[in-house]
Amino acid sequence: MASIQPIQFDPSGSFVSNHGITAEQVHSMSSRLIDVREEILKIDLQLYAEGVVPSDKQPLDAGFLEMPERLLDEYNTNRESSELGKILATAKRIQSQVDRVVVLGIGGSYMGARALMECCCQPYFNEFSRAQRGGRPRMYFEGNNVDNDWSQGLLELLRTEKDPWSIVVISKSGGTMETAVAFRQFLAELKASVGDDKLPELVVPITGESGKLASLADSIGCVDRFLVPDGVGGRFSIFSPVGLLPAAILGIDVVKLLESAAAMNNHFRMAQPGENVVLDYVAVNHLLEKEKGCNTRLLSVWSKSLESAGLWYDQLLAESLGKEEKGALPLTILNTRDLHSRAQQHQEGRRDKVVNNVIVKSWRNDPLATGTSEWDSDGLNELADRTLPEVMNAAIEGTNQAYQSDLRPTTNIFLPSADEEGLGQFLQMMMLATVVEGRLIGINPFGQPGVEKYKINMNRLLRQPARTT
Repeated sequence: MASIQPIQFDPSGSFVSNHGITAEQVHSMSSRLIDVREEILKIDLQLYAEGVVPSDKQPLDAGFLEMPERLLDEYNTNRESSELGKILATAKRIQSQVDRVVVLGIGGSYMGARALMECCCQPYFNEFSRAQRGGRPRMYFEGNNVDNDWSQGLLELLRTEKDPWSIVVISKSGGTMETAVAFRQFLAELKASVGDDKLPELVVPITGESGKLASLADSIGCVDRFLVPDGVGGRFSIFSPVGLLPAAILGIDVVKLLESAAAMNNHFRMAQPGENVVLDYVAVNHLLEKEKGCNTRLLSVWSKSLESAGLWYDQLLAESLGKEEKGALPLTILNTRDLHSRAQQHQEGRRDKVVNNVIVKSWRNDPLATGTSEWDSDGLNELADRTLPEVMNAAIEGTNQAYQSDLRPTTNIFLPSADEEGLGQFLQMMMLATVVEGRLIGINPFGQPGVEKYKINMNRLLRQPARTT
């Protein structure tokens, strides 16, 4: 395994007088954080492995933690017959057969895959020719809403372009209304396009061992299908086939992604508080919420490629800790864009926020200079040699200085790069941090009972007689 440049966490911006916390307060949490880590690594994982879970720990979806290592170990031992080997083989087959893939899923069944695409692929991936995309298909996401015009728009695109396309449908039970409706609609369109004979090759379900989608996959006779692992909740499933198959179809280096996640696991297990990015991130944000009322957590991402990763984290934190009238409110903001929309409120509004910056240290492309112009009414010829990364760095530093001058707490998370190496670590870091914080505040981070209520009501209302006007 190649060396992984680690994520870094700098909490110094949270050490502001009156409205922040102190380094001593963070240090005082060390023993409690170590105890929580031991609970997760020894008690939770042992209970999960034994399959006998006491009522106060149910549900216990701890399978996400060791998944990167498990998949890599199987792949290194058995290659083609391993789960990862089968994912890569299916991805290669789909790449050779189609030019467009529609991924159907909602919540954790699609947000991780979308984050991987937007971070690890060229920003305008779908707009390039097949040759420029390296022979990889374009990818679209639906089944995550019930928006009539967007669904119709994608169906119209597929009909108009007439490129061969396929469906990856992700739902553990197959009973989620949004995804089930979309699958019915897009399956009918695909069948009309290719006929019954080709359908089994072009529909790839990722689902449970049984359930509505599993039964439908049997009826279709799908050539390939993958399991949403037991003991892995949807929002923790990004390093399972749920995230890995779409990523592999796009040509993302899923081995590197898993290696980076495994590196974060190792760091979490071994590093002590004060040097452990997971435990330190939890300590700072927990203390700011508890001691200073900072119950709104702004994830300020300083790269467009990371916005979907931030939205993935919003769901992770909200569904995991938003229970029993507890849990911080997560809100992703993209800078510098949102400095021109939300920053006024963050700068001078209520003191109920902490800003966690996510900063990319190394960009994939060569720096783009401002350049000279014969029209210098904007006065930028003076900055002609300044590059976009330099402008971004000045914006980051200037914003942090502004927050510091107003005693607004901030932290910095430094990603080595916006790619498989940086994102693999970040995603695993945030999943671990969410579970640590849940155990710390006495909230089970798994399960989402509140989400089920709207599903029950929606199904009941839809099955009532249609209203007439």
